[in-house]
Amino acid sequence: MDWHATVFELIDMRSFSNLWYWIALAVLWSTSSHWVLGVPFDLIQRARRQGGQTAVDVADLVRINAGRYLYIARVAGLWVVGFGTALLTGLGIVGFVYGVEFCQAVFLLGAPMVLVGLWSVRTSLRYERLAPEGETLYRMLRLHRLGVQLMGICAIFVTAMWGMWQNLEIGVLGG
Repeated sequence: MDWHATVFELIDMRSFSNLWYWIALAVLWSTSSHWVLGVPFDLIQRARRQGGQTAVDVADLVRINAGRYLYIARVAGLWVVGFGTALLTGLGIVGFVYGVEFCQAVFLLGAPMVLVGLWSVRTSLRYERLAPEGETLYRMLRLHRLGVQLMGICAIFVTAMWGMWQNLEIGVLGG
C-alpha cells in the first residue's frame, strides 16, 4: 500500500467532517477565554472576591505578561506581522482559491487568533498607560475576556457555517 494513502487515511485531511477538528476548535476558544493576558480567569475572580495575596499575585502576573506582550510587539512586532500575514495569506489562497479543506480549517483557526493577539496587545497598552489597580484592573480584565469571548462566538459561528457548507457540498454533490 502507498504510504501517502496510509498517512492521509490516518490524518483525514477533510477537517470539517472530523470530530477532532471541532474538539480542537472548542479547546482553542475555551483556553483563549480562560487565560486573560496570561492570568487564569478563576484566579482573577478569586482575587476580586478575597483580595489579599491573591490580588497581589494577579496584579503581578498582569504586569509581567503585559510587559512581555509589549516587549514582543515593540521588538519583533513587524516581523511577527510580516510572517503571520504571509502564512495566513498562503493558507487563505491555498484553502479558498484552490479548495484545500485542511488549509481552510487551519485558516479559520488562525485568523481569529490574530485578532485575539491584537486585542491582547491593545489591552496591554491600555494597562501600561493607565496602570489600573483593584476593581479597575479586574474590570479591564473582564472586558478583555468579554471581547475574546465575542470574537470566539463569531469565529465559531463562521467556522460552523463554512464547515456545514463544505460537508453539504461534498455530501450532496459528491465532492
